[in-house]
Amino acid sequence: MFRRLSKWLGLALLVFLSLVLADAWQGLGHRATGERRARMEKSPQWKDGAFENPEPIVNLAGPMISGMFHTSPDTEPHEPVNVQQVDPALLAEPPSSGLRLTWFGHSSMLIEIDGHRFLTDPVWSDRVSPLSWIGPKRWYPPLIPLEKLPPIDAVLISHDHYDHLDHRTLIAMKDWDTKFIVPLGVAAHLEYWGIPLSKIIEVDWWEGTKFGDVEIVSTPVRHASGRHVFDKDATLWSSYALVGPAHRAFFSGDSGLFTALQTIADKLGPFDVAMIEVGQYHRAWPDWHMGPEQAVTAHRVLGSKVFFPMHWGLVNLAYHAWTEPIERSVTASQRAQIRVITPRPGQSVEPQDLTEYARWWPTLPIETAEQHPIVSGNVHFRDGAATGAAPSK
Repeated sequence: MFRRLSKWLGLALLVFLSLVLADAWQGLGHRATGERRARMEKSPQWKDGAFENPEPIVNLAGPMISGMFHTSPDTEPHEPVNVQQVDPALLAEPPSSGLRLTWFGHSSMLIEIDGHRFLTDPVWSDRVSPLSWIGPKRWYPPLIPLEKLPPIDAVLISHDHYDHLDHRTLIAMKDWDTKFIVPLGVAAHLEYWGIPLSKIIEVDWWEGTKFGDVEIVSTPVRHASGRHVFDKDATLWSSYALVGPAHRAFFSGDSGLFTALQTIADKLGPFDVAMIEVGQYHRAWPDWHMGPEQAVTAHRVLGSKVFFPMHWGLVNLAYHAWTEPIERSVTASQRAQIRVITPRPGQSVEPQDLTEYARWWPTLPIETAEQHPIVSGNVHFRDGAATGAAPSK
């Protein structure tokens, strides 16, 4: 009797796992092969079968495990988030200043710059996961339907983690009259999802492509990639500089603090605005994400006029309170006497407009920078703005 029951339970588990794998299979993506793989292997970032950062990234197992037992009770909102629905009519009109940003939460941003429109890391799915029924769930519905967006010159993808490369959203875009700019190797995912190769521009660091008189340049970043356990760092990660005749903007993607920010500033700055990730950090992974205070350092090194904190406000991927990234970003900006803009998700802003943005998030208990510092290792800037030794294990 027990043996028969075990057999049926094993069979049921096998069927369940098979159904899960079948549901996730498309979202897992596809490996680069052939000429694409050969081009990847010629990249200066390719070493010993994978991409590498100039400064290694460190994971600290002890703090990672202990952090699980000290998670904030406010990692997700308990009340509806104070968002703003996007008005398609507003986006149909060009920005008066020539530069406008509309934040959809996390790292999804519409950048309108010198007559062109670019969409970064679009995530319109309910979950950032290969599965539709499990995984981090967004806190509010998309603030504008995809079909209501204005024509987009290009979609910029920073790397292939699920909270930045959302296969369901990209499949919905595959027939758009737009280009998709992706780091080396990521094009294999897009082709697998039905996006024609003619619409994909695959770039290594420092490679650029032009849309009229606006150039998009792939720039270094300190992060990683992978969509499952067997493809760690099999594709490249990127930040982007958007260089127009009148304006310049920087989009960080995901990153720890890194020395090449100085080179980006020297080659492509100064910037009118720097959109820099500030959330989903912890001392256990200090080189993967900057945290708010180091994001302010990055802004200063880039020579940016305005700091726009992003990579927060949509999904929970860390242990901190959901409002902690913006609280600490504002505090660090005030201490450094830099201009930070804090629009609600869905609110369009023109960075040169000196409007003061009202506090729209609730006051919750947080850990301060002094209580929970994030210090990336092996970072050295020319002006001494920040240095870091490798964190102790």
